Amino acid sequence: MTHRATGFLDTFLGVLRQKNLHRDLRTIQGPQGPWVEVDGRRVLNLCSNNYLGLASHPQLAEAAATAARTWACGSGASRLVCGNMALHELLERRLADFKRTEAALLYSSGYAANLGIISALVGRGDFVFSDAFNHASIIDGCRLSQAEVIPFPHNDMAALEERLLDGSRSSPRARRLIAVDGVFSMDGDLAPLPQLAELAERYEAMLMVDEAHATGVLGPEGRGVVAHFGLEGNVPIIMGTLSKALGGFGAFAAGSLQLREYLVNTSRSFIFSTALPPPVVASALAALDLLQADPGLPGRLQEKARLFRARLGEMGYDTMSSATQIIPVLVGKIDMALEMSHRLLEEGVLTVAIRPPTVPQGTSRLRVTVTATHSQEDLDFALEAFRKVGRRVGLI
Repeated sequence: MTHRATGFLDTFLGVLRQKNLHRDLRTIQGPQGPWVEVDGRRVLNLCSNNYLGLASHPQLAEAAATAARTWACGSGASRLVCGNMALHELLERRLADFKRTEAALLYSSGYAANLGIISALVGRGDFVFSDAFNHASIIDGCRLSQAEVIPFPHNDMAALEERLLDGSRSSPRARRLIAVDGVFSMDGDLAPLPQLAELAERYEAMLMVDEAHATGVLGPEGRGVVAHFGLEGNVPIIMGTLSKALGGFGAFAAGSLQLREYLVNTSRSFIFSTALPPPVVASALAALDLLQADPGLPGRLQEKARLFRARLGEMGYDTMSSATQIIPVLVGKIDMALEMSHRLLEEGVLTVAIRPPTVPQGTSRLRVTVTATHSQEDLDFALEAFRKVGRRVGLI
């Protein structure tokens, strides 16, 4: 039923379909893994953020089940009311130790964390310097803060310094925050953190790094991109997620004890959200146990990704500036990206066409992700499918 007041919905959706920008939900039957069932077919999953394969690990499932029996299913309230459980504080201590920070604070999701952290740190009259390729949650956190948002071209440190200099001259007393993804989720490249940390120090700006796609997969023991660059202790605000390499759900801020206390008192997405359920918290603790028991796992993942990326390049594909397990396959046109995704699925490979506005016009792509649980046979199967489909559509 369509009401007159909501008639714009049909119009809007029609325009999306005409532009090939409409999105549909695809149903996965069964657990996440290197192979999944879609529409009754078993296909190779090359688009998951389950980088270490922990989402279906039996140790996480058992930890969650035990926590449900011991602590029940829900936390019952926000942390500041009566939802603060010993499990939450244990996980925060473990995360702080993992990230080599003084403290950590849990959030319900990475999106909620970025909204809550940024809007708490800066406000009207302040400045946020945001990389042009930052995740939507950073962009929305900047908007919510009501600070003046100053974007800079992707990974362009000279442009960032010009903007920092202008901001320092015009409003010397304003707070300044530089917010970047550590690993950019659609490009798979790294932020130049050493230069960013140096600029932040020089211009007295706070530096916030989103490690959603770096936690568990980069740096010693998978501690993230900050550790990868040897900058532990030099980045005051780190955001990480529990929902990608760690296989569960939720997010956290890591930094000083003062940062944690400040966010507890000012971060609205923390204050006004129900605390994470005990089974979710317990599964994250189990994921940390597994990762720390096998510190070589992230390195093995990155080697798989490097070889896969190299093989795609040898075929003639443009994988852009990827340096991680996220491998964009640049297609360009929206129609061709959709066709490639469809034809790859026919070959038994699940990928997703990434289109504007998620990526800039003219850069539609397939976002391919390699996981630790992909075997070499799996990856060879995928490469052969890419060879067939690329030739069929004339991309290679």
